Amino acid sequence: MADNNALPLVILAEQFAKLPGIGMKTAQRLAYAVMSMSDEDARQFSDAIMSVKNDVGYCKVCQNLTEYEVCPICSDPDRDQTVICVVETPKDVSAFERTNEYVGTYHVLHGLLSPINGVGPDNIRIKELLDRVKNVDVREIIMATNPTVEGEATAMYIARLLKPMGIKVTRLAYGLPLGADLEYVDEITISRSLEGRTTLKGEEK
Repeated sequence: MADNNALPLVILAEQFAKLPGIGMKTAQRLAYAVMSMSDEDARQFSDAIMSVKNDVGYCKVCQNLTEYEVCPICSDPDRDQTVICVVETPKDVSAFERTNEYVGTYHVLHGLLSPINGVGPDNIRIKELLDRVKNVDVREIIMATNPTVEGEATAMYIARLLKPMGIKVTRLAYGLPLGADLEYVDEITISRSLEGRTTLKGEEK
């Protein structure tokens, strides 16, 4: 922002600009929008940010974001606990839930294997998945990582780890475009990719 702007507005715009997909011009508009809020709206906005930071954590079962020790999906008796859909981010859980068709549970990795970026198995929630399947009767793991190089590598790596346990591991069918991000894929395509999923052998190449 220009030097003639009040310093608090400049600082606020710079904070907004740190958010994904927010450029400086948009950040400036957001800063001015906050300035136009009533005191009560501004207080609620601030409280919502702090509540997210202070009150949201990880479900001890699936690692999804939740304000509870166990998230509503994992604690729902109507969900099929024997099927686990493995996804990269909490946003992917939301994408599947929009279909209103998947009735199993999830496991959120919070990342994908990417050796070139220094992301190995210990940097994402693979251990938590392995611990989980050792203690629960699981009949199928659906690998729903994005169809990228990292997503495919992560799916195959986990499939190899699960193979000795005798658990069926499947992969989403590819009505999904190569390189697609599940967050932006429509509900019908996701539903069809679930219906047409294929078995992953987890074989060493």
